[in-house]
Amino acid sequence: MKLGFALPQFHRQAFEVARTAEFAAAVEEAGAASLWVGDRNLAAVNPVVGYGGRGTTIPEELNPAADPFVLLGIAASATRRVLLGSHVIVAPLYPPVQLARSLTTVDLISGGRLLPGFGIGWSPEEFQAAGLDFAHRGARMDELLDALDVLWTEDPARYEGAQLSVPAHHSPLKPARRPRPPFYLGALSERALRRVARRGDGWLPLCVVPSYVDIDGLLAQRALLDRLTREAGRDPEAIDTVLRVNIDAGTATSLVADTVRRVYERTGIDHFMIDSMYDADSVDAALALAQDVLKRVDRG
Repeated sequence: MKLGFALPQFHRQAFEVARTAEFAAAVEEAGAASLWVGDRNLAAVNPVVGYGGRGTTIPEELNPAADPFVLLGIAASATRRVLLGSHVIVAPLYPPVQLARSLTTVDLISGGRLLPGFGIGWSPEEFQAAGLDFAHRGARMDELLDALDVLWTEDPARYEGAQLSVPAHHSPLKPARRPRPPFYLGALSERALRRVARRGDGWLPLCVVPSYVDIDGLLAQRALLDRLTREAGRDPEAIDTVLRVNIDAGTATSLVADTVRRVYERTGIDHFMIDSMYDADSVDAALALAQDVLKRVDRG
């Protein structure tokens, strides 16, 4: 079983980003398999759509948000073994050349340890701030994956789509991972799962301990994904899964460890990304939580 942990990016941990290298090195030393970032360009004061596409509120923990690409670069230089992932980058917000350049740099610094996870986003205000049409974010994501394929595998590189256009240009700097880093995609709905089935190398689902742990739902989603993948002419075994585990404030680490083991035993998911931003109000607290969960899962 592989356990990963979120870097200090959100809430009170964001004000201690100067300790990112220290945190990354210590969590790797404790036995973690991966380190992770998320993405929040802004948290609107009066959101049209709430967190995760539900309601009209956004948790205050997302108000302060450090830059994911900078944090991944710091973690890459401070570690030697752990994978470096995003769960998730809101990919349609970024121009493809700039996104490819940032992720290529992280992959090269880390020696090929990048695990890029993408989602289409749920905040209309984030797209407004970027000058983009929120309604077309799904189509933009599809083209972005096509563009990244080209940018990471061809030189010269050129891409032309309905949403995105990249002129022919010299593109000799490629990621260390060949032929390219994998595409991990967040998905809950059938439409989003179809994108994973067609394009994904991995799937990024979510649970919240203890308030939302639906193992039967995870199994049903994975069964649907497997069916859609076969319909797309691909092997479901080729699509990995990393489950994000958010922790409600005040949750005992023993319950987090027990939940991880229970999900693993019932679903076979063997890679977990644990995010303590709601529960740990400092880098020290986040580090202590990570070390305790690792010890408890290992003892189990």
